[in-house]
Amino acid sequence: MKREHLNSLAFLSVSCGILWVGIADTRGSENDWPQWRGPLGTGAAPDADPPVEWSEAKHIRWKAALPGKGHSTPIIWGDRIYLTTAIPVGEALPPKHSTAPGTHDGVPVTQRHEFIVLAVNRRDGKIRWQKTVHKKLPHEGGHYTGSLASNSAVTDGEHVFAFFGSHGLYCLDMDGELKWQQQFGEMQTKHGHGESASPVLHGEMVFINWDHDGPCFVAAFDNRTGQQRWKVDRDEETSWSSPIMVENDGQPMLIVAGTNRVRAYEPATGRVIWECGGLSSNIVATPVAGDGMVFAGSSYEKRAMLAIRLDRAKGDITGTDRIAWTRSRGTPYVPSPLLYGDSLYFLTHYQGVLSRVEAVTGVDKPGPIRLGSMGNIYASPVAGGGRVYVTDLEGKTIVISHEDQPKVLAVNELDDGFAASAAIVGRELFLRGKKQLYCIAEKAGK
Repeated sequence: MKREHLNSLAFLSVSCGILWVGIADTRGSENDWPQWRGPLGTGAAPDADPPVEWSEAKHIRWKAALPGKGHSTPIIWGDRIYLTTAIPVGEALPPKHSTAPGTHDGVPVTQRHEFIVLAVNRRDGKIRWQKTVHKKLPHEGGHYTGSLASNSAVTDGEHVFAFFGSHGLYCLDMDGELKWQQQFGEMQTKHGHGESASPVLHGEMVFINWDHDGPCFVAAFDNRTGQQRWKVDRDEETSWSSPIMVENDGQPMLIVAGTNRVRAYEPATGRVIWECGGLSSNIVATPVAGDGMVFAGSSYEKRAMLAIRLDRAKGDITGTDRIAWTRSRGTPYVPSPLLYGDSLYFLTHYQGVLSRVEAVTGVDKPGPIRLGSMGNIYASPVAGGGRVYVTDLEGKTIVISHEDQPKVLAVNELDDGFAASAAIVGRELFLRGKKQLYCIAEKAGK
């Protein structure tokens, strides 16, 4: 039976003790993770209770090899997991390197690729269906730590929307039938480092962010037909940050972080409601929102974090009293912040130092937390069951308690590496590695 699509954006999350206002209308149930950063768009699963400890020999319900390469987060709805991937096909060609200024650490393109959306059975990890939506020789291969399928999908329980940037936006039904597609040309990303911004849903529309070293825009499309509803140009440069949906006092907002401005758009028209400067260039982290505030961070040539009050935010709010607090140290670069209860968690750059601050005030609680042997961290932290989970590129996940004086509860290691952010549903935690997709759970059944 198809779930009823929930349209309400604001609800009281009792277990987190906070009134949430930053939610896209894709929330299904406590057993769903329907979009990048989860049901609330914050990295938290308030009703979940995932395992604390695991290893290759403990609490692995199943692990399954996936075709190709992708760093998109597993999206879960009901008994299915939806992912994107890119598979090299055909004969090897002479290496094609990115021509972007300042290119470094890039992957040369040597083959055509199939761009694929697939559905996996949540119970056993078997592929239910696999749909090739596009086939092309990519114009650039991206950073060596990235992939050609790093944009996470989003679902409303009726359709799956997959965005591959330069390789198109696609709508499929839940059984893999392609309903519509849109093509936008080729992105020219800074340093040739690739693409990763995920789409977001609201009402009858799906939204994308197209920031690169060329003409930038944000656009809305009818989620049934693919018809463009509106498109607004942006004065920006390359970013990898995904748009988020927020509602405050009955007013929905589409918020997109950028180098020049964080902007809030009216979802129905694309009109700018407010904007705020202050971040660095190379915006990677996606903002989070809750309790009438938005939190956006960056860390490239400078470190910056903004806490923005949504109430009475209009026009250019840079330097006004709509800025609750700012921060210029320990801010995130690649991993996005986590908003859990009344606390905001964020990593320093992409290293093993985690800050926990009071979201409303920005006051440290308790201050930077060194994560021991953790290596480089590209996956964004997630939370559930009163715990915070941080996973690194080398296969380790540290689990810490969610309290004013956090304690390390476990350091778990798998024979894989993880750039994709985890997904949490019920008593299960899903990790997409370089080699395997893991379902981690203590007991059989969902």
